[in-house]
Amino acid sequence: MSKNFWQKLKKPFFTIAPMADVTDIAYRVIIAKYSEAGKSHGGPDVFYTEFVSCDGLCSKEGRKKLLKDLKFSDKERPIVAQVFGSKPDNFLKCAKIIKKLDFDGIDINMGCPDKKIEKQGAGAALIKNPELAREIIKQTKKGAGNMPVSVKTRIGYNKNIIKDWIGELLKEDPAAIAIHARTRKEMSDVPANWTAIQNAVKLRDKIQSKTLIIGNGDVKSLEDGKIKAKETGADGIMVGRGIFGNPWFFNEKVKYDKISQKEKIKVLVEHAKLFEELLIKNDIKKFAVMKKHFKAYTLGFRGAKELRIKLMKISNFKEVERVMHNM
Repeated sequence: MSKNFWQKLKKPFFTIAPMADVTDIAYRVIIAKYSEAGKSHGGPDVFYTEFVSCDGLCSKEGRKKLLKDLKFSDKERPIVAQVFGSKPDNFLKCAKIIKKLDFDGIDINMGCPDKKIEKQGAGAALIKNPELAREIIKQTKKGAGNMPVSVKTRIGYNKNIIKDWIGELLKEDPAAIAIHARTRKEMSDVPANWTAIQNAVKLRDKIQSKTLIIGNGDVKSLEDGKIKAKETGADGIMVGRGIFGNPWFFNEKVKYDKISQKEKIKVLVEHAKLFEELLIKNDIKKFAVMKKHFKAYTLGFRGAKELRIKLMKISNFKEVERVMHNM
């Protein structure tokens, strides 16, 4: 995979959002598989890992554990490793590690609202510290060499400051900026502000930057994403909650409301098996993480409530098989 893959993507391209305890290798493999039949537009054109700690990767003990979180398969290319932190020197080291792992890109999280992350001065806290944010990009690029560096962020912290904030990031020429069209204060409690994405695109064009702008927030379908891209001028669309329980999201030949209950159950079982093989047996995650996926896969089922109650009580793949066999 070419290291400047961002510039070669057909627009509008689609990416999956990096989401903790969601976009792990098991679900990414499932998404890749069930998007294949819809490759006329490229499926998910870019995959992201869940975020990992930059400081952790730079410590001997932390690295041993976190390298497991950064496993990926060639079916997921191009794939970008997302990291968080607030120490520029560690980002330089971190980028070198990511490059050696043969990722196609590295992404800096500047939007996570988790309080533990913000206490470190990382995630959304960086919106309040543009000078540090710029230095982090600078050092990451230095460590990354020819591997592209991107950023994922929000339109502001307490209020929409898209022009000032994105203007600062653009000064460092990241390969791409993915913008969740809400402030940190708004979390996901209000409709996404796609006018802010349009303003970011206008700002980028005004200063003739080559940085790609990716819009994120409330994308309900491929068609919806294409409309949002056309209306705002965004180069790409990032999909978050829309992929919950719907690995077919990027498949143009499949309509979600036409997928049978039997097919959803089959994929749920396949996903649970992969989760156990790739994550539990490698001591990366606990089986309880799968439960949010169970809930998503079974939405709208006849007898869904009773099924979910049973699934919430199980603790391994054998029990999933038993519950499904007795349906």
